[in-house]
This record gives sequence, C-alpha cells and structure tokens, in this order.
Amino acid sequence: MAWMNHSTITEFILIGLSDNPHIEVLVFVLFLGIYLLTMMGNLMMLLVIRTDSCLHTPMYFFLSHLSFLDLCFSSVTEPKLLKDLLSKKKTISVEGCLTQVFFVFITAGTEACLLSVMTCDHYAAICHPLLYGQVMSSQFCVRLVLISWGLASFNSVVILLLALNLDFFMAQTIHNYTCDLPSLFPLSCSDISININILICPILLHGLGTFLPIFFSYTRIVSTILSISSTSGRSKAFSTCSSHLIAVTLFFGSGLIRYLMPTSGSSLDMLSSLQYSAVTPLLNPLIYSLKNQEVKAAVRTLAKILHYFR
Repeated sequence: MAWMNHSTITEFILIGLSDNPHIEVLVFVLFLGIYLLTMMGNLMMLLVIRTDSCLHTPMYFFLSHLSFLDLCFSSVTEPKLLKDLLSKKKTISVEGCLTQVFFVFITAGTEACLLSVMTCDHYAAICHPLLYGQVMSSQFCVRLVLISWGLASFNSVVILLLALNLDFFMAQTIHNYTCDLPSLFPLSCSDISININILICPILLHGLGTFLPIFFSYTRIVSTILSISSTSGRSKAFSTCSSHLIAVTLFFGSGLIRYLMPTSGSSLDMLSSLQYSAVTPLLNPLIYSLKNQEVKAAVRTLAKILHYFR
C-alpha cells in the first residue's frame, strides 16, 4: 500500500479512560453492563418488530434498521474499549485505527441518513395522511434504506482514501479510548488542507444533507400539529414525534460536538465520544419503547409467549 511508504509508525497508543488499575476494573464492569444492555435492548426491538404483525409498518421498519445500526455502531468501539481496560498495553495498529474510523463513519453515517428518512416518514404521516399509504410503500421504504447505506458507504470510502494521505512519523498517543478523525488530526504531520478536505465530506453529506430535511420537516410538522383543533389529536401527533425528536437531538448533538469542536485532548473529548458511540445506542431502544404504547404492548405479548413456552 502506497500509504505505508510515507508513514513510519505501525501503531498508536490509546490513553484510555483511566490509568488506575482499580478504577479500570470498575469502568470495565460499567461498560460491560452498558454493552450488554445495548445488545439486549436492540435485539429485543428487532425481535418484537419482527414477530408482531401490528408493527409491520414503515415507521417500525425503519426503527428495526436503526436498532441493527446501533448494534453495529456500539460493536465498532466498545469491545476494543473493554479489552484495553483489562490490558496494560493499550495500543492499536495504524491499519486497525483506520478500519475503526471507516466503520464508525459507515454506521454513524447510515444512522444519520436513517434518522432523516424517519423524519420524512413522520412528515408524510402527519402532513399528508391520505397519501401516506401510497407514498410510503414497502418498495419505497426498502429503497430509502439502501440509499442510506449507499450514501454512507460512499462517504466512508472517500474519507478513508483521504485519511490514507495523513503522515505520522513518530510514536503517537491518542488522547482518547478509540480512534476517530478529530483525535488523529493533531498527530498528523500533513498539510492542514488535507484535514479540511477530510472534514468537508461528512459535514456536507451527513451534516447539512441529513439535518436540513429534519429541520424543514419538523417545521412543517409542528405547523400542522398546531393547526389541529382537537386537543387529543394534537397530543397524539406530538407523542408520535417526541421519541424520534429526542433520538435526533442526542445523536446529532453529540456528533456535532465531537466532529465540529476543536480537539483539545481533554476529558470533554472522551465524554462526547462516549455519548456518541456508547450512550446513544443504549438509550435509543428505551426512548422508542417507553413512550410508545404499541411497542410496550408488543413486548408484553412477547413476554407472555416466552413465559408460556418455559
């Protein structure tokens, strides 16, 4: 690989979450619990949506893909974090680091697109209910998911190709528990213009390209809801959107803080990374189930079925 010819290091040192062995054990238990709960919560959402025919609608079709993405997203960084918490030597190869960067972008990028698609689904359901069945057909929903994966994959490949041009010529310490682009930029000896080029793609494609449809859709949604004369109708419409709006705020808020704020190597960088890659995938199943009567009913039905076969 040509990139290997102009980079003289083979691995990065990860500073991790703590250098105190006793604290590391406690942190390991905490994040093992977070990872297992993330797996269980998202797998439960997939199982419930799959088995309950009442949830075979476009909204839950997109939600099942969101749960799958959260499974993938958390698995990109958390297993490595758990391994490092039990290791004295916290390192990652340069190839492993760039691989992690690639999969973070492809999973997070697809999730950003999918959250935007889900907003458009809410817009069609609330603002154009009579046309909803025609517009959000099964084939169209599948195309939207494939387009989301395609855009994120293209974006990730472009970012990876640009990242291969970053030069590293001495032992480097990443002031984080994982590899991400903001942590790599201060370590690079390359021209700063390369860094800017790397950031342009995610900002334009997955920043403006996904956030603007969400913003304009919710502007129309709120306007439509406020025009509903029935109090119960307004309450039901707001309830439909509130879970998704919380998920959007958590995901885009933590993502923008991590990728647009200057990297300082402080604990704030680690906290934003943890929020982005560990906490949000854990909370999404709770957000979409606790405020959703249909999901709660489906969970109770599934629990009864499982109890019957015990």
